[in-house]
Amino acid sequence: MNAGFRILGSVLALWAMVACDPQRIAELEEGVSTEADVRARFGAPDAIWKEPGGERVLEYDRQPAGHKNYMIGIGPDGRMTSLRQVLDPANFARVQPGMRSDDVRRLLGQPMKQTPYALKNETAWDWRYLEPPGTSMVFTVWFGPDGRVLRTGSSPDPEATENRGGR
Repeated sequence: MNAGFRILGSVLALWAMVACDPQRIAELEEGVSTEADVRARFGAPDAIWKEPGGERVLEYDRQPAGHKNYMIGIGPDGRMTSLRQVLDPANFARVQPGMRSDDVRRLLGQPMKQTPYALKNETAWDWRYLEPPGTSMVFTVWFGPDGRVLRTGSSPDPEATENRGGR
């Protein structure tokens, strides 16, 4: 029972964090807010990506329970240059066969899960996202043994209540 309460507590904490994102975003302004402002609202990033010209991108993942991942650009002057939610069909279209897994991770952030398929010698990465107006979906990228994209696809989220006939 104690483990169940810990899991429930973790899920509730994650939900509270995700639910506050719109407020956090509204408090930040490109070109004005600093990295310290971003970290004060979002906390420590899940990853930091170095870009040409001295810019850094702070990655904030909301997987597996959320439907968004954020990439927040910080310029060489320490000010926020961009704030992008990266889990959407337009960004998924940028994932092409032959692309390296590191490049996919950098583009979409941490996946919700990674599933190896030993017999096919493939690994699938899944991201949960919302298809307008609010249908929970899963975007999947399949990688070959060389860590390069073989194919991609989207399907209804099997864990979402709106996709299970109201259950």
